[in-house]
Amino acid sequence: MLMAHPAVLPGLVDRYWALSVLDATGEGSPVRKEIEDVERALCVATGTTDVHAALIAARHQLPGAGTLDDSVLAPG
Repeated sequence: MLMAHPAVLPGLVDRYWALSVLDATGEGSPVRKEIEDVERALCVATGTTDVHAALIAARHQLPGAGTLDDSVLAPG
């Protein structure tokens, strides 16, 4: 499986979270379009089809993540 360069994933994840706090409910919103673009890039970079799965996969691919790191699944 192809894996994204480690320098790419942190930027995509940070951009996704930064955009997600903005109000982008409007269909024609430029922020909504950018969120969709970042979601698509995350999915392609992680080999997933869902943004939530992409975020989990990205977290496990980020530098410093342990191979058995399940902290993303732990109750918060």
